[in-house]
Amino acid sequence: MADTLAPEPVTLRPSRAEAPQTKSRSRSPQKKWTAERIVFTTLNTTFLIVLAGLMVYPLLNTLAISFNNGQDAVRGGIGIWPRVFSLQNYSVVFHMSTLYQAFFMSVLKTIVVVATNLFFTSMLAYALSRKEFIFRRSITLIFVLTLYFDAGLIPNYLLIKDLGMLNTFQAYWVPTIISAFNLILLRTYMKSIPDEIVESARIDGAGEFRTWWQIIMPLCKPTLAVIGLFVAVGSWNSWLDTLLYNSNEQWLSTLQYELQKLLSSSMATGINGGGQAGGAAAAAAGAQGTTPIALRSAITMVAAVPILFVYPFLQKHFVSGVMIGSVKG
Repeated sequence: MADTLAPEPVTLRPSRAEAPQTKSRSRSPQKKWTAERIVFTTLNTTFLIVLAGLMVYPLLNTLAISFNNGQDAVRGGIGIWPRVFSLQNYSVVFHMSTLYQAFFMSVLKTIVVVATNLFFTSMLAYALSRKEFIFRRSITLIFVLTLYFDAGLIPNYLLIKDLGMLNTFQAYWVPTIISAFNLILLRTYMKSIPDEIVESARIDGAGEFRTWWQIIMPLCKPTLAVIGLFVAVGSWNSWLDTLLYNSNEQWLSTLQYELQKLLSSSMATGINGGGQAGGAAAAAAGAQGTTPIALRSAITMVAAVPILFVYPFLQKHFVSGVMIGSVKG
């Protein structure tokens, strides 16, 4: 009977007047727009807009000239829109008989160079970042010296010749297996990785190669993405290696080298005669009005478009902080 008549526990609830106050307290305080903040935001936004305009304008100007009539482009004064629209410049470029084979070779060369450079450079960087490797300082010093002293163009050519790599695909990627500058970047980044991660992998039975491939490499994605982009741009824009090592083999010719031959021929002969690449392209397209300045802009856009499409896919890896939370307390 006493249990039946026992009063029920009373739950205190906040009144309606107190509820909005409690809810408002939980919110983060809003920043006040002071005079200093307004001035800073205005100046900062203006500066960034002007800087972005300075970066984008040369690209838009080159694109406008490439779509402009060649004879009209000589007059100058073209902004970001073609004054006399024409496709003659691109017609000359895309009527090159060797363009598509050279494009495939450039893509293959870039992929192989990036893959081998990242693989071997990161492997060496991991070895030099380990404290238990007693020769890490001496080997690092040797690579650093190569950044200050270079043998030169002729010794490099003689080395490639003595190795039997003239007129071979190996001349593209073997000399770029290790990059001293990229090695220093990766080594510095790997040294910042906590030792507890490597020790945990070793306790679980992982060897050095497995630790490097499955533990260290995923943590280095931001740095690898940046280095990979730099190596890809350098390999894609390179034409001197083709001229020096593989100019006698047409199937090894790259896009940049073919475009360079076309541009040189057009500047020397006015696109209507002379060089093989320029003369063949002009005859196929019938581009009597094409001029070197317009053709140069079209060549620049054709060579830059693939890199512009690759960059957005690597941009997400530029943000650091992948290791946050990787070490358990």
